[in-house]
Amino acid sequence: MAGALDLLFRGGAGVLLLLLAFRLMRDFARVTAARAGAAFALGVAALLVCSAPGVHEALGPFAAPVLALAAGNNLVFWLFAGALFDEEFRFRPWHGAAWGLVVALGLAHGFGFGPAELLRRLLALQTLGFSLAAAAMALASWRADLVERRRRLRLFVVLAAAGHTVTSGLAGLIGPGGPALSDPLGTGAILAIAAVVAATLLRVDGASLFPVAAPAGVAPAPAADPAAVAALERAMTVERLYRQEGLTIGRLAQARGMPEYRMRRLINQGLGYRNFTAFLNHYRLGEVKAALADPEQAAVPILTLALDAGFNSLGPFNRAFRVETGMTPSDFRRVALADSRIGQPARRRGG
Repeated sequence: MAGALDLLFRGGAGVLLLLLAFRLMRDFARVTAARAGAAFALGVAALLVCSAPGVHEALGPFAAPVLALAAGNNLVFWLFAGALFDEEFRFRPWHGAAWGLVVALGLAHGFGFGPAELLRRLLALQTLGFSLAAAAMALASWRADLVERRRRLRLFVVLAAAGHTVTSGLAGLIGPGGPALSDPLGTGAILAIAAVVAATLLRVDGASLFPVAAPAGVAPAPAADPAAVAALERAMTVERLYRQEGLTIGRLAQARGMPEYRMRRLINQGLGYRNFTAFLNHYRLGEVKAALADPEQAAVPILTLALDAGFNSLGPFNRAFRVETGMTPSDFRRVALADSRIGQPARRRGG
């Protein structure tokens, strides 16, 4: 009975994972998170096939490369979580190098090169490490997501998959006597996760999960209440609420006298932001750029300007500033002040 359930769950999960990979690459091929998610789905599907009872023995030496790729899939899962929660995430060369190292460890273990027990434990540790890192990333940033459906789905995907992967990693550390992927419980968990994600992608607008541009000629969705949008913009530009230290979306909603879910919807649908931090940084960076271009504030330290605008430290400010302008704050100030000096005589002659 257990063997039949295992095969049933394994087949169902494999089909859904292949469907997920196809749908992600068909509709969102240009989105980094979608590409990473498709690669992760394909990797798990391959592992389900290779780890089925009797398949490993039937594949013989060809099983080792598949299992090695499955070991690298833990890193792919971490990349998927990073891209899913950070829309500015980009693949880096060292990501590929780290993936190659993990796969090399998997190949060495599969072909019996080196100490088998040490390699097995190293592979189990990297499984735990990447899974816990992905879960921590989810918990640290999910509240800043302004798209409610995507926010709930993200948390489910990352925490559910991370929990299953952590269980597998612990089993590897415990040894052969621990729970295995071939158990119906393990394959049933994968089937449940794949089913929820597949149903969500097939049911809701894909843009709720991934940032995609609207097709040409298609009118945007109706915006939020214009009066509420105008009041929020006035609170940010006139009252400068973005300057408050430790401002969260909950505190902003409380200050405006509305539930948090309505504030999320207002910022997302009315102003077009998908992330609360990006929403705040728009106003904070606008204030800093104006100050950097002001000759009367040329002697004010950049750190002071950043802190006054609401940034907690120089590091996040510098990163956000470079993303916004493509320049460092010092370079921006130098160029802006030079332009202002060039323009002064012209303004005097014009007067």
